[in-house]
Amino acid sequence: MTILIFILTLSILVLVHELGHFLMAKKMGVKVEEFGIGLPPKLFGIKKGETLYSVNLLPIGGFVKLFGEEYDEHHFSSRTFVNKKPWQKTLIVLGGVIGNFLLGWFIFSYLVTQGVPVPTNNVIVEKVTKDSPAAMAGLIEKDVITKIIYNDKSINLTSANILIEETKKYAGKKVKFLVQRNQRQLIIGLVPRINPPKGEGPLGIAITSFVEKKYPWYSAPYYGLIEAFNITSKIASELGKMLFNFVTFQKQNVDVAGPVGIANLAGQAVKFGRNAFLEFLALLSLNLAIMNILPFPALDGGRLVFVLYEGLTKKKPNKNIEKYTNLIGFIVLLSLAALITISDIVKLFKK
Repeated sequence: MTILIFILTLSILVLVHELGHFLMAKKMGVKVEEFGIGLPPKLFGIKKGETLYSVNLLPIGGFVKLFGEEYDEHHFSSRTFVNKKPWQKTLIVLGGVIGNFLLGWFIFSYLVTQGVPVPTNNVIVEKVTKDSPAAMAGLIEKDVITKIIYNDKSINLTSANILIEETKKYAGKKVKFLVQRNQRQLIIGLVPRINPPKGEGPLGIAITSFVEKKYPWYSAPYYGLIEAFNITSKIASELGKMLFNFVTFQKQNVDVAGPVGIANLAGQAVKFGRNAFLEFLALLSLNLAIMNILPFPALDGGRLVFVLYEGLTKKKPNKNIEKYTNLIGFIVLLSLAALITISDIVKLFKK
């Protein structure tokens, strides 16, 4: 089941990416010879207009075949990618990245209508453990704890961390909580435990400072876009730190997952329901967009470097240099993927 979920996840991400290249190539007047679902060998295909739409045996992703990619005799055709202006090439190269970002935006636009956690300045009770000081004092779920009072000292609680620190400080001493329950204000007294059972804490409650907010459909695209931008910036920031640590030979604090690790995470996301899987898919799509924009050979960012060179120098890059640079980049990426996959498998066996 996990393998099928992984194949579905990967296929959606790659197909959206390739569809972005496909649509942008069409828009820029480049002839698309084939749009393939899955990887060869080919099972069957339907030709519509000038493009062959094929279904292939290996159900992993897809591909786009542009006119003249493999044939020198088409070099002078205006329908080839190579003869388009640099700005047109840039849009075609970025088509896949744009496609993945749009998918992330679309999914987050849906998810914000289902409810997203929004930070507040409140301390909200999520769960009360049976026979704990909180349970015996009468605290219940959804209570909002606004103040902690000890003798004549009153402390406003504007975050979960403040409550955690204060209850540790007053462990073994009787304190009072000012509690908002629906429209009522209550004062509840209790004694935080000095040596609580493992995982329960002095009070025996789970708390949060987040509330779930559902956005109406008409504002969903706006808030979905904000969420997509925020997530993208976080991914870019973490990736930047990781690359900096790598080139400066510093210890990595980020655990990188390969195909096996992603398959495992996809399987876990499905267990938590549809929305959890969709969020996982959106995160992966945005991650794929960022990864592909890196100026590394064989990636879209690597191709963009050659387009930038052409735009600045007004000269087309050497075909062989571009070809072999991308080939070397592809081999390096394949090797890294293999190493990460081996690492994933070792971790699974250790578990």
